[in-house]
Formats: sequence, structure tokens, C-alpha cells
Amino acid sequence: MSAYKARVLEILASVLRGHGPVERALDFGAGDGWFAERLEQGGLARDVVAVDVMRRARSVHEVMLYDGTHLPFDDRSFDLAYALDALHHCPDPLASLRELARCTRWALLLKDHVHQGSAGRAALAVLDEVGNRRFGVASPRNYQARWEWLPPLADAGFGLRALVHPAACHRGPLGWATNRLQFVALWTRSDA
Repeated sequence: MSAYKARVLEILASVLRGHGPVERALDFGAGDGWFAERLEQGGLARDVVAVDVMRRARSVHEVMLYDGTHLPFDDRSFDLAYALDALHHCPDPLASLRELARCTRWALLLKDHVHQGSAGRAALAVLDEVGNRRFGVASPRNYQARWEWLPPLADAGFGLRALVHPAACHRGPLGWATNRLQFVALWTRSDA
């Protein structure tokens, strides 16, 4: 386990504490399934379905492959849907966000990035390449600019319940330079 993953898990647990455990969760862009496994083991979710567009050489949780466009689940089939550092890898992050919102009955949890301009975007591009190239994960640089993902969630009937920004995902000089680009947020459906 990397120190980065441990810090992200700590932030996620603090945001989800008091809201669970949820019966069924969807881990979107699950990678090797590490977070799915930890959410189950930590008692935050009883059953986590992990999905991704590619299979890793080694996984710690079963990961279902899907086509990258349409999630193969009924509307509102999960109590919680979450994407951790995944949406910015999608060709169309807003379309993927709509798919996640469609699949959740109650809550949507995101850990991703936000930037305010070209310097932040450049820093994220470097982090993305360093963090993902070894896994063969594409980095199309579809980072959220100026919180542009928030209005579509409000339009879909979700209200922001918790926001951690900046999120202390890195330590030392790297944290000083990039934590302002990291966030964790929890939204819930107003009609749930």
C-alpha cells in the first residue's frame, strides 16, 4: 500500500463515517480493486462491485470490465457510487459522471482534481504521467476546471454534503505544491 492510498482512504473514511455502512457500492475506475477491498474490510460498505475498462496484472478484489461508456447496471442499483482519481481519465468525464449518478440510489463520492488555470493543469499532467504510466493507464488530461462538474450534479438532483478541499493527499513539498488541486466530495440525492 502506498502512503498516498493510505491518506486518501483516511479522508474517504472521515467523509463516509456516520453514513454507513452502505449495503452496496460501485467502485468506478477501480484499478486493482484496492479501495473496494478496503471499504469492505473497513466496514464502510458490505458489498462493493468494482468496474474498470482494463484489467490489471494483479488485483486484490474482483474487477468487472465494462465498455467505458455505459455501466451495465440498472438505475439506482447502488447505495453509493464512487470514483477515485478516475473521472479525469475518461474521454468524456461529464458523461461518465452522469452514468455514475444514474446508478446510485443515495450518494455519490468523488476523489479527483480541480484546477484554476494553466499552472494547475500542468502540475496535474505531470502527476498523472508519473502516477499512471507504469500501469498503462491513459492520461487524456480531462481535469475539472473551476468546479465545472458541480452544476450537472445539482441539475441531476444531488446536493453537496461534504467537501474536503484542499485534500491532504501528499506530504512535504509535493503536498505543498499539489494538495490544492485535490478534493474529496460527497453528494446525496435530494429524493433518496
